[in-house]
Amino acid sequence: MTVEIMLRFLGWSSVFNIVILLIWVGWIILFHDYIFKMHGKWFRLNKEDFGALHYKGLTFYKILILVFNVVPYLVLRMLVDYWT
Repeated sequence: MTVEIMLRFLGWSSVFNIVILLIWVGWIILFHDYIFKMHGKWFRLNKEDFGALHYKGLTFYKILILVFNVVPYLVLRMLVDYWT
């Protein structure tokens, strides 16, 4: 696997995962009550627990994107720029 393929993979993976994160945020903002009712029926959540659950989930997903996509992309990009 070449460095260019890895850079392309990490770049598109970052974009894809950030779009998923933004969609998740958008759904929570736009359809908060509907999602709360649906999750409330399944898991018996109150509004505070629902908000905390999604906030923690979004934070965890964002950290995963940074650690496994964005940072390796930036490091590899800097190494390629340094060696060429």
